[in-house]
Amino acid sequence: MKYGIGTLFVVICFLIISCKNNTSKTEETIPEAPEIEEKHLTLPEKIAVAHGFENWKTIDQLAFTFNVDRNEKHFQRSWIWNIKQNTVTHINGTDSLTYNRKSMDSVAYKTNAGFINDKFWLLAPFNLVWDRKNYTYTHKVLDTTPIGKHPMQKLTVVYGNKGGYTPGDAYDFYFGDDLIIREWTFREGNQEKPSMSTTWENYKEQNGIKIAQEYKGASKDFKLYFDGIKVNGTALDE
Repeated sequence: MKYGIGTLFVVICFLIISCKNNTSKTEETIPEAPEIEEKHLTLPEKIAVAHGFENWKTIDQLAFTFNVDRNEKHFQRSWIWNIKQNTVTHINGTDSLTYNRKSMDSVAYKTNAGFINDKFWLLAPFNLVWDRKNYTYTHKVLDTTPIGKHPMQKLTVVYGNKGGYTPGDAYDFYFGDDLIIREWTFREGNQEKPSMSTTWENYKEQNGIKIAQEYKGASKDFKLYFDGIKVNGTALDE
């Protein structure tokens, strides 16, 4: 089975909100820190830099726990990503699985689908650089955010229909003059109707990287959040 971010963008378990199962690419590529020219940055690159992208090259290890609360149900999974070695450890209670992302068996491949989803939520601004050859974008100077109904700028990113982990899907990023994302919307297949919208809240910083820890939907019965975040072994703002 192949996975797209449309599928992975939400929890693939009893908390499923939407799903999609198509992609022609089975291996994700993440450059450590591709060069970007300061004087000629595109808007997506500027947003990535505002979140600390230029400091990514100093990060060797990233650990985090991805959590979803929906009604009275709770789901979580924890990860330790050794970036330079490209190895990932998935921790589930007392069990753990460590694998290299360039050499995965069927068990690791299935586990890695969850890692891709969770990391995408955590580092979406950096994907604006990592994926820059795989999408087109438009910028609206003034729009209204879907949750808070605030006036903000909107960057719309639409992925190509072939290849990649999010074929044909669209993301609307809402931000102010500081270029920090405050809300976003995922639209499966670039449909007009939102598939999911959330806020971006509780930003904290470590090693120059700004990370939003909480994402809230319009309904009070849904909350997605991260805890246990450690950058190079140090907790955020420690």
